[in-house]
Amino acid sequence: MTLTKVNLWAPDRRSLLLAGGFSVLAAGRNLAAAADALDLRALETRIRCRLGVFATFQDRRVGWRSTERFAFCSTFKLFLAAYVMQSVQEGRDRLDRPVVITAADMVPHGPVTQPAVGRTLTIEELCKATVDISDNPAANILIREMGGLAAFGRWYRSIGDEVTRVDRMETDLNSALPGDLRDTTTAEQYVANLDRVLRGNLLTPAHLSLLNRWITQTPTGQGRIKAGVPAGYTVGHKTGTGARKTHNDIGIMWAPQGASALISVFCTGAVEASPETVDAAIANATRQAVAALGFGRD
Repeated sequence: MTLTKVNLWAPDRRSLLLAGGFSVLAAGRNLAAAADALDLRALETRIRCRLGVFATFQDRRVGWRSTERFAFCSTFKLFLAAYVMQSVQEGRDRLDRPVVITAADMVPHGPVTQPAVGRTLTIEELCKATVDISDNPAANILIREMGGLAAFGRWYRSIGDEVTRVDRMETDLNSALPGDLRDTTTAEQYVANLDRVLRGNLLTPAHLSLLNRWITQTPTGQGRIKAGVPAGYTVGHKTGTGARKTHNDIGIMWAPQGASALISVFCTGAVEASPETVDAAIANATRQAVAALGFGRD
C-alpha cells in the first residue's frame, strides 16, 4: 500500500475541528466540551490502519477521528446486556427465565451455547456468555427474545444515542466493509453510552454490579486496552473483532484510588498486520490517550 492510499484515511477538516471541540451530551451533561486532539497519524501509517479513539477523565477529553464511523463488531454486547437488564428492571422479563437452545440458533463462536443445544439457558446465563466470552449465538438469542433488531435500535435512541446503527445479527455485522454504514457507531458516541450505562442511573446497583463483574473478569482482549493502562489499574471492557483486521475495545478504567476514565478504541484496515500487531496498536492508542488525559498521574 502506498502513502497516497494511507492519506485517504487522513481526517477531513470537519474531523480535525471536531477533534478539538466536541459536543456530545450523555446522561444530561456535556461529556466532550473542550476536547484535545490526539495525533495518531504515525501509528496509523505504521500499520496501515484507520483508528478512532475517544476518552474522558473528569473534565478532560481527548479524541482522534472520534466522529468517524467504525464497525462496532462485538463491542455492542455490553450494551445489549444493559438493554436486557433494563427490560428486567421494568418487569418485561426475568433473568431466571429459561430459553431453549436449538441447533438452528448456532453460528460460529458459541462456547457456551453450542454445548447447551437441546436444553435451556437462563437469560442471565445468556447475558454472561454474551459479555464475558462474546458468545455469538447467545447475543442473537437475546436480541430475538428482546423483540428483534428494531427494538434494540429503539433502546439506543432511548438513552440518547442517535448515531449507532443496528442492522444485522451475528456474525454478519462483522463484515466491516469500507463505506458500509451498517452496524456502525463512533468512538465519541460509544463513550457517551458507556457513561450512561456504567455511571448513570440506568441500571440498579445489583444489575450494574453484575455487569461490572462480567466486563472486568472477561478473559478476552488482554493485549488491547488492558495493555495500555498503568500497572495496578482495573479495566472493565468489551472487545470486538471483525473482517479486514478490525479490532475494537471499549470500556472503563479505574485507578487504584477509585477515579475512573472511559475509552473507546476502534481500529480497522490493517490487513497486512498480525492480530498481535493490531492489538498492540490499540494498547498504544490507549497509552497515548491515558497520558494526554493525565489519568495515570491522578
